[in-house]
Amino acid sequence: MLQYSVTRDIAAPPERVWAILSDARRLEDGFGITRIDGTLAPGATIKVWSEISPGRAFPVRVTTYTAPARMVWTGGMPLGLFRGIRTFTLVPLPGLGARFTMEEVFSGPLSGLIGRSMPDLQPSFETFATALKRNAET
Repeated sequence: MLQYSVTRDIAAPPERVWAILSDARRLEDGFGITRIDGTLAPGATIKVWSEISPGRAFPVRVTTYTAPARMVWTGGMPLGLFRGIRTFTLVPLPGLGARFTMEEVFSGPLSGLIGRSMPDLQPSFETFATALKRNAET
């Protein structure tokens, strides 16, 4: 199983952080995402293009959308051969703001093979978390 994660404490209320996190257009500016087609909403299917792989769209479904606490994007191949689940979580930190965590877990019978051909996603996770923190705190 291949996994990436990042956590940031953000000096802003979870509702402010969620307003950014759930706005597809805002995520296209400095978050390592170049384009999102679709709306971030419960059950929605979106396509995501990233700076790390600009020529390829990643179709995902918003499988969980619980404002202002948790959003999950699920994508992959048919029959569960390869699956990626990206989870965004906000936990209130009383008197401080919110703790943001983004995690992606890749699984399935082809995850080992596909994982070896994937670039390291940790730098893009760091970019995303840093951009979210900067945007929410200003």
